[in-house]
Order: sequence, then C-alpha cells, then structure tokens
Amino acid sequence: MTLPEDPMMLFSIVNMKLRDFYKDLDEFCMKEDVDKEVICAKLATIGMEYSKEHNKFW
Repeated sequence: MTLPEDPMMLFSIVNMKLRDFYKDLDEFCMKEDVDKEVICAKLATIGMEYSKEHNKFW
C-alpha cells in the first residue's frame, strides 16, 4: 500500500482500514506491508496517537 503524504489523509485512510478490515494496527501494518513507526510518527505530527483499546488513531 502506498501511504498518502498528507497526515490528515493518512489519518482518514488508516482509521477506515482499521475500522473495516483489521483487528489492530499490527495486523494492518503486516498485511498492508507498511511501517508502523512511520505511520505513528507522521500522525503524531498532527497530534494523533493510536489507541489499542479503540483500534483507531485519535
């Protein structure tokens, strides 16, 4: 999967995928072949962090 550069677009796409297809961020990253640390770092720039309990960034 090619991730969007814009953090807000990334936020939207990742949360949609987590909600609709994956049980957690680790599964998403493994199946989509993306780097978890890159996603977390990029979303941290807009104040978002992953909640395992809710399976989403907020």
